[in-house]
Amino acid sequence: MKTFSSHDRRILRDVAKEVAEIAALPVMAERRRRWAAHNALRSTDPMMLVFPEGAWTELITESDLKCEDTAAREIERALRQRIYTFRHFHDDSVVEAEWVVTAGPSGEVPNTGWGLEPVKVPSSEQRGAFRIEPVLRERSDLKKLRFPELLYDPSDHQSTLEAAHDLFGDILTVKRKGVAVISYHLWSQYIYLRGESAYMTDLIDAPDFVHEVMSFFEEGHRRMLQQMIDLNLLSLNNDHTYHSSGGCGYTDELPKAGFDPERVRPCDMWASAESQELAGVSPRMHRQFALEYERRLLAPFGLLGYGCCEDLSRKLDDVCAVPNMRRISISPFADVVRSAEKLQGQFIFSWKPQPAHLVGDFNEDLIRAYIRRTLEVCKANHCVLEIILKDTHTCANQPERFDRWTAVARSEIERISE
Repeated sequence: MKTFSSHDRRILRDVAKEVAEIAALPVMAERRRRWAAHNALRSTDPMMLVFPEGAWTELITESDLKCEDTAAREIERALRQRIYTFRHFHDDSVVEAEWVVTAGPSGEVPNTGWGLEPVKVPSSEQRGAFRIEPVLRERSDLKKLRFPELLYDPSDHQSTLEAAHDLFGDILTVKRKGVAVISYHLWSQYIYLRGESAYMTDLIDAPDFVHEVMSFFEEGHRRMLQQMIDLNLLSLNNDHTYHSSGGCGYTDELPKAGFDPERVRPCDMWASAESQELAGVSPRMHRQFALEYERRLLAPFGLLGYGCCEDLSRKLDDVCAVPNMRRISISPFADVVRSAEKLQGQFIFSWKPQPAHLVGDFNEDLIRAYIRRTLEVCKANHCVLEIILKDTHTCANQPERFDRWTAVARSEIERISE
């Protein structure tokens, strides 16, 4: 964190004070309590979170930011997003009076890479999808793969922490965190190296090749976790840390017995995995080419989540069998009835409603009926339900649509909870 001008410093501190005032409200303590009960499968009422993601640029525009320096504007944006969420969404987000300094960008510690670097060809359209140029073209390219080594400089972490204390220390609790988000995306890695057109045929034509690459990834991630342990970089995520593809980490089940505050262990943490690129393969192939590897990587952790945008309806038997599994993503494409009947109250039913309802013809009656159906199905099956509105890359430049969507969802939650 750099030193900012008096103008930018004043703005950031004023916005931070507003965040602190919101965080001190009694409702935040109640939300923490409800999330802990929810994550322990003790809740009876659905929880809800709203993440505008790509649409944030339409909710908080560049003209809404008052700082001049680019880095200061990013900090301002992050703080204003907390305030906007509280004022507009009326979901179950917890606003904490904290500023977290992580060991690397977004909490990811830089590393030396895997030997082959993905080549992404950008789109000619603004915010368009990039194309992947394969770099893992043939078996001989496997020799180019390397196990990553973490690149961690404690002095960088410390200097940023000191700057944050100077800026916010008397307003927000400045926290130092290492790695608090552990999430495995093996098939995303595979496709970034192999390309988006070959991976499906590889499953049939070159299964041994796929297994060799997956085994390499598994060992590389196992080694990176050990490096994090050796460097004492792991941090607790039993707080407002975003978990898996939905929900947050508040829980009274972590850390585990024998916890040493000076040295976090994997068993004290949440972790997750997903293989959304394999949405179209059978449960057997998903188990064979993804879940067996993910299962071993997830084994050291205390509580787990699984899934993202893929339909897991037919794969839930395998996912539910993973020890310590707690939160399972039920995507907009999933069979809600089948999923509810399987999960019931034994796992968190992390439902991702259709974000496309925020664009085109905004139909509140359709949205209400859509949300009501899932609420009723989940109530009938005694599910521990959370509603996570995400993958919302645009709201057609009509920010009020988020407010209206959330109001509809809240009214339906209150109706079903009576």
